Amino acid sequence: MATRVIGASSLARDLGLWRNTDTGDGEPGKRSARPAYLALAEGIRLLIHDGRAPLGVALPSERDLATTLGVSRTTITSTYALLREHGYLISRQGSRSTVALPPALPNDGTRPARSIVAMMAKPEITTIDMTYAAMAAPPEMQEAYSAALEGLPAYLGTHGMDPVGVLALREALARRYTERGLPTEPDQILVTLGAQHGLRLLLNVLTAPSARVLIDHPTYPNGIEAIRDVGARPVPVPLRPENPEKGWDLDGLRSAARQTAATLAYLVPDYNNPTGLLMDAEGRAELAAIARETRMTVVVDESMVDLRLDGTPPPPPVAAFAKGSEIVTIGSASKSFWGGLRVGWIRTNQALITKLLGIRSTVDLGTPVMDQLATVYLLGDAEAILDRRRDQLRSQRAALLDALAEDLPDWRVIDGRGGMSLWAQLPAPVSTALAATAPNHGVLLAAGPRFGVQGAYERFLRLPYTHSEPELRLAAKGIAAAYQALTPRASDPLQPLTCY
Repeated sequence: MATRVIGASSLARDLGLWRNTDTGDGEPGKRSARPAYLALAEGIRLLIHDGRAPLGVALPSERDLATTLGVSRTTITSTYALLREHGYLISRQGSRSTVALPPALPNDGTRPARSIVAMMAKPEITTIDMTYAAMAAPPEMQEAYSAALEGLPAYLGTHGMDPVGVLALREALARRYTERGLPTEPDQILVTLGAQHGLRLLLNVLTAPSARVLIDHPTYPNGIEAIRDVGARPVPVPLRPENPEKGWDLDGLRSAARQTAATLAYLVPDYNNPTGLLMDAEGRAELAAIARETRMTVVVDESMVDLRLDGTPPPPPVAAFAKGSEIVTIGSASKSFWGGLRVGWIRTNQALITKLLGIRSTVDLGTPVMDQLATVYLLGDAEAILDRRRDQLRSQRAALLDALAEDLPDWRVIDGRGGMSLWAQLPAPVSTALAATAPNHGVLLAAGPRFGVQGAYERFLRLPYTHSEPELRLAAKGIAAAYQALTPRASDPLQPLTCY
């Protein structure tokens, strides 16, 4: 299969004013006194760390890039040679140079951060766990289970194992989709044990070992692991979080689908985890068109869809722009209501549901009836519950933003349009080192590489705002103390960073 290639114009766009110095406040500085090849190499290096130049993808030809950037070919040759020398490019005879990371750079992108760093926390320190983005249950949760218990006798005369889901819940979910602009019938809903379970069922039906699956980059880490667990290969398509209105590179998605012959994509267009980005209606229509053009099925994860924080309702579901079965939607009650409520669903056509049921019996025999009935109760008063939870998240987000501005003013923070977390850009690629150091200062962190593939996002960190405001302010101070304990050689271009 042909190697994916980054277009020269796309690379030039992402490099921006690569010859200029960085003033530290987001404004372009003066043209750097460094040689052009060194400034360009440093710019490409940062794109690699940020995940915008995905690992394994080829850079443009020297001639194309020189023409696009308006520099000599000698400059590009020297740039590529320097990147190659420091391990950021791998060259093989007869093929293009492909993006890589030096072996010396830490890479924990395939390991759950919580299981590692939790053991490192000092017992005498009060620890704030920032590795998860989930809220405590609302007061109505106890009422929901009480109502479920009252409704349970109607199901006790059956064996209680329904792989499709109880009709009352499927009807409630169908009504919500219809109200959002996507006409849906109950028989288009399959109830699962959460969105993660739904994704795994879909991967088992729609992929094969070694198949390519396109993903947002960054994205939900358990989604990446689910793809890997079925033997498929996640193919990253970088997001552009600095542009909240057009954060998805749909041209890049179309190109990646064609170059890799991917037949499946897993995307989170509704308050992407971790960036909080929201795909607009125009982007959703184009995404559906791309799926049709490339004959690719797109699995849209709507786990965060209820958590809008800017006051504007999200556009209709992506599936509302589909003309056939090219868009499959998964959702969950866990982020909207409570993580302990393990109820999710798949919204698709009956033919695919039949295939999913064919393999579900090898995994489980259905979602617990009590949990489904509790979800029906919560959906009956969903907006009142969600309004309070959104208000709480807005307040906590504001507190965390204020604390970061005070304690870490040189960090650049992307707060997105909704969801449960901030996506913070660090001045230097030390995310893994910071996550390793932070437990000594009372904070558990998930390093940026968890949200990408093959070690990308060492310059980023996800910061959930699901804790109380006092805890978030305390966490910010702990993170700042941990960051100050690091001594990266950030001023030494193209050298790996060291932590003492």
